[in-house]
Amino acid sequence: MSTALDDYRLLGRSGLRVSPMSLGTMTFGDDWGWGAAEADARRQFDLYVERGGNFIDTANTYTDGSAETLLGRFARGRRDRLVIATKYTLNPFPGDPNGGGNHRKNLRQSVEASLKRLGTDYIDLLYLHIWDGTTPVEEVMRGFDDLVRAGKVLYAGVSDIPAWQAARMQTLADLRGWAPLVALQIEYSLAQRTVERELVPMAQALGLGVLAWSPLAMGVLTGKYARADLDAAAAAQDAPDGRGTRSAAAYAHDILNARSVAIGEVVKEVAQALGRSPAQVALAWLLQRPGGGAIPIVGARTPAQLEDNLGAFEVRFDAAQLRRLDEASAIELGFPHDFMASPVPRALVAGGTRLRPRA
Repeated sequence: MSTALDDYRLLGRSGLRVSPMSLGTMTFGDDWGWGAAEADARRQFDLYVERGGNFIDTANTYTDGSAETLLGRFARGRRDRLVIATKYTLNPFPGDPNGGGNHRKNLRQSVEASLKRLGTDYIDLLYLHIWDGTTPVEEVMRGFDDLVRAGKVLYAGVSDIPAWQAARMQTLADLRGWAPLVALQIEYSLAQRTVERELVPMAQALGLGVLAWSPLAMGVLTGKYARADLDAAAAAQDAPDGRGTRSAAAYAHDILNARSVAIGEVVKEVAQALGRSPAQVALAWLLQRPGGGAIPIVGARTPAQLEDNLGAFEVRFDAAQLRRLDEASAIELGFPHDFMASPVPRALVAGGTRLRPRA
């Protein structure tokens, strides 16, 4: 279990050493109405790096490009000590049919634009941001490989994608000797555990490190929302994507809902018993997941929030507290997982054989 930002871990099947908690930059810049102004964003960056953090996450469209621009400015003079991850897919050019998507044209133009905003000549980790459902996996993986061979990208990853498509990509890369995927970024938290059905096991089996976006469920797991906030958040949506307020964005993405608020209440109770903040408890749960844990991407608005998040490394659960969190957030695995785990199929498969599972 990681105990500090400088207790580094290897990213997936690669030899790349990264911090066990990544600094998210979707809050860098106030272009969307709820982020951090440049001075506060700079203080967060400095705090994270001074504590030994080296893994920073951004994307081509975060705060309309301001996040990458600010990050590039902050990284000046220490770029090579950092592992900078960014993403392509989303379209910053409404009306341009090829301004977004997973295809090779958008891949190349997005990378070139990100390099300029970041003020660098290479990207450490480039993610496909979201699966578009149209681009062949061969096109994506060959495009990644070309960029790796050109030295513009060092490692490839995927985000927000069906497990079977990511598995196809990894298998294809292995068969053809192309650059493999080393990271999977997914929504993962106490409020969102459906990824444990297929995505997390796939990543563990195929050598992809798991990064968790929205590990605090856009603030729901910090204890800041109650059931009464659901109606207010619904009314506050003044844009189709919910950018007007943070709560409206959480509601629009169905992260702020009755179930997540109920889980947040349990998190608050466990936090009170431990003398910790709810955010620290929610992040510690992710850090301590079986199989080495997930890497949370924390996106604070203020340096004080980031300071609090870093306290997650100090949280220790007893068995009862961990069980309470697991039970409050439990999901059904569904078919075929629940069927395969039921007594009759297991007995028929085993035929009376006692078998010790792999360590």
